Amino acid sequence: MVTAVLVAAVGCGAGGEGGEGDLVIDHDPAATPYSGPLLLATEETDEDTPQALLLASGAAGRALECDGEISWGGGPDGWSERDGGDTPEAGLRLWFDLFEPTGPRSGFRAEREETDRVLYSYDVDGRTKIAVVVARDQKGRPGWGPETHATCDPAELPASVTDSGTPEIWTDRHGERVATTTLSSYPGAEHCDWQTAHFLGTGRGAEYRQYVRDPEGVIDEDLLTSPYDGDVTLPADAHDTGYRHGDRRLWLTDDASTAYVRTSDGVEAWPLAKETVACM
Repeated sequence: MVTAVLVAAVGCGAGGEGGEGDLVIDHDPAATPYSGPLLLATEETDEDTPQALLLASGAAGRALECDGEISWGGGPDGWSERDGGDTPEAGLRLWFDLFEPTGPRSGFRAEREETDRVLYSYDVDGRTKIAVVVARDQKGRPGWGPETHATCDPAELPASVTDSGTPEIWTDRHGERVATTTLSSYPGAEHCDWQTAHFLGTGRGAEYRQYVRDPEGVIDEDLLTSPYDGDVTLPADAHDTGYRHGDRRLWLTDDASTAYVRTSDGVEAWPLAKETVACM
């Protein structure tokens, strides 16, 4: 699966009530505060299912209030004894440094505080979409640092958070934001010289399909089921999925072997990748 990437600064009305740049905001009590234990056993698996992510993310995963399913989560990771912060907020900042999540970096609230643990949440309309539990003085790790973390699907974050980053959030025929586990797209990575390519993914896990727009041929053609074509006629059996992003409209045939992307300039054929193409 493709790792979701978001880039944003959060201001008033974007989910956090504080000013732009405030990592932790002043706040009223959470609308529905998490009441479970902040310390739960975690279990890592090789799967990328919502159930596996909940097992790996402990209390943070349980604190989420997603409309859909958990998108990302994990448990304790290797921060060293010199990394721990002097305050819970410093522990939250360490989470950004270690995991490099590219979602909102402001507007978090201290939803629940205990002697040795604090639950930080990023809320949208009073519901927790990102949760981070920081803990103090873990074994071999003095000071405050991240213990567990979890996030809902990026589509559940405000447009002001996601519109300037990746993955690109599509909408359906009714204008509703579509979960990235249903459909998302993103540009190719610059460090692989793939910036002229574009990727579109549908589904999740075993159902995941990836299509590639590659007008300059930067992707090895052996990785694709057919060449990219920037000027085609829509097949007679293609149907409009209703999915939109900017002026792009996604059409598919029943076999979904090619993504037909209609724009104001015409129709492009994005071939299906034989396996997930990833830049390492």
